[in-house]
Amino acid sequence: MADITVIMGVTGAGKSTIGEMLAKSMGCPFLDADDFHPPSNKEKMHRGIPLSDEDRIPWLETLRDALREFLLKGNAVVLGCSALQKHYREILRSSDPDYRPGMYGTCRVKLVLLDAKPEVLTARLKARAAQGTHFMPASLLQSQLELLRIEEDEGIRKVDASQTPQAIVTSILRSGLSNHSHEL
Repeated sequence: MADITVIMGVTGAGKSTIGEMLAKSMGCPFLDADDFHPPSNKEKMHRGIPLSDEDRIPWLETLRDALREFLLKGNAVVLGCSALQKHYREILRSSDPDYRPGMYGTCRVKLVLLDAKPEVLTARLKARAAQGTHFMPASLLQSQLELLRIEEDEGIRKVDASQTPQAIVTSILRSGLSNHSHEL
């Protein structure tokens, strides 16, 4: 039975890089949640305006529906998505038709948090901005850090995102993507 792996974290944590590498290692597709944002969301972020729940909820519901299609077809997929708050993650978890709120251990949506210190993230964002490779400015990092809320009982696996990308992917693969939270 195939599962969904959500690589989550704030901007600059490495979700796309790690997600792409992990999906390749697992032989499954990678979806970047940023690709699912409507132009209005991207424009707001580009202008340095944090998204509201009214902006995020329809976007997350679109992601949920896309993930459900993979599960119903029996296909694994890796998603890179910020998933900053529990109610956002609940929308993603609900892509598993058998999921019931709070039943994290049996949910087929596995979450991995790429965790890094703010100064590491800021340096990455500044480098990315200098290259012109992303629409999200470094100015929104603080708002994302303030939004990020993880509850211990959610079973979210935390990975040190200051490691090399290959070390992070290897760590995730070695963990077997179990849904038990502990530091790798």
